[in-house]
Amino acid sequence: MLSFSCPIPLNEYPHVSMAHGGGGTLMNALIQKMFVATFEGETLKAMHDGAILPPPNGQLAFSTDSYVVKPLFFPGGDIGSLAVNGTVNDVAMCGARPLYLSVGFILEEGLSMETLWQIVRSMRIAAASAGVEIVTGDTKVVDKGKGDGIYINTAGVGVIERNVQIDPRSCRPGDKVLLSGPIAMHGIAIMSKREGLGFDTEIQSDCAALNGLVDALLESGTMVRVMRDPTRGGVASALNEIASSSRQGIRIDEAAILIPEQVRSACEILGFDPLYVANEGKMLAIVAPDDAPRALEAMRAHPLGRDSAIIGEVVAEHPSTVVMKTRIGGTRVVDMMSGEQLPRIC
Repeated sequence: MLSFSCPIPLNEYPHVSMAHGGGGTLMNALIQKMFVATFEGETLKAMHDGAILPPPNGQLAFSTDSYVVKPLFFPGGDIGSLAVNGTVNDVAMCGARPLYLSVGFILEEGLSMETLWQIVRSMRIAAASAGVEIVTGDTKVVDKGKGDGIYINTAGVGVIERNVQIDPRSCRPGDKVLLSGPIAMHGIAIMSKREGLGFDTEIQSDCAALNGLVDALLESGTMVRVMRDPTRGGVASALNEIASSSRQGIRIDEAAILIPEQVRSACEILGFDPLYVANEGKMLAIVAPDDAPRALEAMRAHPLGRDSAIIGEVVAEHPSTVVMKTRIGGTRVVDMMSGEQLPRIC
């Protein structure tokens, strides 16, 4: 059983040092006593230059992402859990069962060992919760002032075991757009922390692994056209990408999109449109019209999808464009955002 006490004496190595960045005493201690001991997979213990994995029974899905979030720790998560969950979700959105992750750490000289240990432990917990194994990795140290503490890259591999074809180009007029819950929580949790905004109840990031929710949806037998996790750029950007790829229009209903009141208030204070704010534990699914009730039932039966709703549909009108029916009965075009509304959000 994994012990969650720090395996490296902090009084001996209180900070990451460039003096040990090329494979010296500290780097060996990090690899052997922290990373290998914590992630505890048999593949990683081989200490090979790469991971040797069994052949899958199905198509492979592969994704990679890098995480530079600031601050490193935020309500509802940290850079470690975010790195694991974010890549698990990208693989799951392909209709695959995530299996393996790689991890690359870029550590800034002077990073405290306690901070690194908290992040590594968080990654271990997130990986175990998602049912994935961290099988290979790399660590580099950069000069003080060049890395802002820690950056993490993760890559993920999964296997597509079902006969599904998840592809935004497969959208058809009449298909329904489902959203798994309230939006903008991750981005506002980060910005509230940065800006020191105080609320009666702290806004928590929705950071979570969605592979269980995806499995529930696919297991229901629903004809799923597209799945997408609306991270950077939020729901608006994700839907615009789908509309552009499919060359179909998408119409959504503002009243059907759940936005927590505190999140809405924070967006008003900060001048943000919640449709464009990042999420890290929500899923968009576009499904065949006849299957929408079954899909909604399956998603609501899962803890991460209990607030799922049908928020719109695919239409033949206004191809490659997203249009929203507003709460007051009007319509407006929901454009792709130019620039990044919230930097260093993931």
